[in-house]
Amino acid sequence: SAQSYIMLLSVCLLLYVFSLSGKTGIVGGKEVKPHSRPYMASLQYRRQHTCGGMLIRDDYVLTSGHCLNKNLEVVLGAHNISQNEDSQQTIQVDKYIRHPKYENGRFIYDIMLLKLKTKAVRNEFVDFIELPKNNKNMPAHVECSIAGWGMTKPGGRVSDALQEVGLKLQFSFECKNKWKDHFNSEKMICSLSDGKRAFCQGDSGSPLFCDSKLKGMAAYTYTDDCTSKKYPEVYMKISAFLPILTLNAC
Repeated sequence: SAQSYIMLLSVCLLLYVFSLSGKTGIVGGKEVKPHSRPYMASLQYRRQHTCGGMLIRDDYVLTSGHCLNKNLEVVLGAHNISQNEDSQQTIQVDKYIRHPKYENGRFIYDIMLLKLKTKAVRNEFVDFIELPKNNKNMPAHVECSIAGWGMTKPGGRVSDALQEVGLKLQFSFECKNKWKDHFNSEKMICSLSDGKRAFCQGDSGSPLFCDSKLKGMAAYTYTDDCTSKKYPEVYMKISAFLPILTLNAC
């Protein structure tokens, strides 16, 4: 059932967060043009990539609530995270601001701000992303894209270079039918995998773009196989959280 699958996913994510050993990522994608996504952030623990994120101001990164770890570093300006590129800026996290309604194992409020100890230096490699201005619904079958670091196939080799993949949005009612109470159409959007292209759990917090505009943030997918055609991949709908993001990022 959807409930048992989401429970398995929750356990998997919790184990992932606390062991910090998960290294899954974009499946069926391609390497992005270096530094074409200057807002991308790699959240790292002991120099290991654990989650994605996005720079929304020179001192704030937006990511998933379940990515919380008290010793994270944020790496900005990276293309290949296995290399010490001159473009990279590594900044400690000063404050973790998780949504006050966040609950472990549930994803309805799976969103978090990271206050950086020092401000990022904006340049051609590092820049912040503009948040959506209003909370409009997205129609199904719109072409979107997501980027992240990680494996290029389930259980496969880790890609150190940033990858991106194109996806299409799914109808909200289809997501609700599959994920039941774990999907909230006011706060979430979803995409349907064609069995070849997908994001996996390790890229939680990575931004989803539709029509070249920021719309979502990777939240969860089917535990056993992120390319499952049966279960849609789910993203937090960023525009639904604008009031709390504006309130806290100040």
